[in-house]
Amino acid sequence: MNTLYVTLQGSYLSREGDTVTVRHEDAVKLRIPIRTLQGVVCFGQVSCSSFLMSLCAEYGVGISFMTDYGRFLARVQGPISGNVLLRKQQYRASDSPGHTVSIARAVVMGKIANSRTVLLRAARQRDASPAREALEHGGLRLLKILSDVEKAPSTDEVRGYEGDAARTYFALFDQLIVAGKDEFVFSGRSRRPPLDNVNALLSFLYTLLTHDTASALEGSGLDPAVGFLHRDRPGRPSLALDLVEELRPVLADRLALSLINRRQVSGADFHKTETGGIALTDAARKEVLIAWQKRKQEEAIHPFIGEAVPLGLFPHLQAVLLARHLRGDLDGYPPLIWR
Repeated sequence: MNTLYVTLQGSYLSREGDTVTVRHEDAVKLRIPIRTLQGVVCFGQVSCSSFLMSLCAEYGVGISFMTDYGRFLARVQGPISGNVLLRKQQYRASDSPGHTVSIARAVVMGKIANSRTVLLRAARQRDASPAREALEHGGLRLLKILSDVEKAPSTDEVRGYEGDAARTYFALFDQLIVAGKDEFVFSGRSRRPPLDNVNALLSFLYTLLTHDTASALEGSGLDPAVGFLHRDRPGRPSLALDLVEELRPVLADRLALSLINRRQVSGADFHKTETGGIALTDAARKEVLIAWQKRKQEEAIHPFIGEAVPLGLFPHLQAVLLARHLRGDLDGYPPLIWR
């Protein structure tokens, strides 16, 4: 589950035997064995040697390149792993309207159920108030949409219900923020670029989750680019984005709320970019990365296997369950339903 995040501008990554070495201005900042890594993420002006790329390819470690503000640029991955028959099954399923709507429906049901859990947990922590009533009403609204998704006959209808659920959830997201209200005001989801501190934090965490989910899919032998809910688009990890939908309320949204409500981030940790968007400062980005790695190490009961596992393994478990479904070992894809 270890991911190496390199944020120091001007860093150079190279290979020394089976070790990744990070240098900056001729000084060695870090040496880490390749066997301990799942992935490498480079932010901004960070470069890698071709020999290191070869080493990472040999061990199945993907290298992702982001802008210094966290926008995805490119990913370097070695030879495709896994059974070619599994990928053929994935491609056939993506071309089958019945199979596609079944998986898309499961993914969206997982997302809505987990979003509802986030709202209701917050409601239970409030005394009787208009805010609590609003959160409870939102939970009821999501329950109704969940019932509609279960009966949706087409992928387009599933996407429509997913949009309704997202609007309901994010309309109440500001109610989940109880600290630093003058610095963290959320009036709606904004992307490319994020227009406020909350959106900047969410977008950064979603980028990290997408990277880990794409790595999990590749490790399970699936193609991250061929999805069921998200339409195929060149350069887009559609299947990774599919699984992120059900995972982000659990892994990303709750971490963002925790960082804000525990005052681990403040308004001073964000700045306006040249494009008019909002981004984390260098120092704050490092703190969020540390919190993200700690979050992945926390253990919880996975609802399908019934065992306590680190949260960072949830994307891998969901990738394996999807692969088992596509192989025909499971009648349907069991989405992550957080309790």
